[in-house]
Amino acid sequence: MGDQFTPPEFLIVGRILAPRGIEGELKIQIATDFPDRFASGKLVYIDGQPLQIEGSRHQKQHLLLKLAGVDTRQDAERLRGQDLTIPRTELRALPEGEYYAFQLIGLVVETTAGSYVGSIIDLMTTAGNDVYIVQSERGELLVPAIEDVVKSIDLENGKVVIEAIEGLLGTT
Repeated sequence: MGDQFTPPEFLIVGRILAPRGIEGELKIQIATDFPDRFASGKLVYIDGQPLQIEGSRHQKQHLLLKLAGVDTRQDAERLRGQDLTIPRTELRALPEGEYYAFQLIGLVVETTAGSYVGSIIDLMTTAGNDVYIVQSERGELLVPAIEDVVKSIDLENGKVVIEAIEGLLGTT
């Protein structure tokens, strides 16, 4: 498996949407399940450069963030559209059976009978469950990440085993 997926060094935890006010505050779209990452004194990174958080507060579904060294509206405007990241080494351990999206993208998908299905190219979150988007020889397949379908996930060997329930693989 020479072309195995290599996880990114930095992972996105938020995106800067716009400046807010005149003192360098930033409006942030949160992209983490752990918003306490934005507490005062913590570090976030933009293009690999660390920036210390001076303060944060929630506003509706967004976060208002003040970073050290970003003190004017012009400073904040220059950061519009930038991703806030953290090093992969700062990831929090998830409970057993839960995975970060980057861990699953690139994994090979096989059926319980050993047939190759394709590779996970993306994930989609729905109201009921996550869905793996699998690139197969017949195009993209949507595989629900539920117990009845996903039988095992083996990160070490880069493989997901699924039960090919009726209609899942485009066959009847």
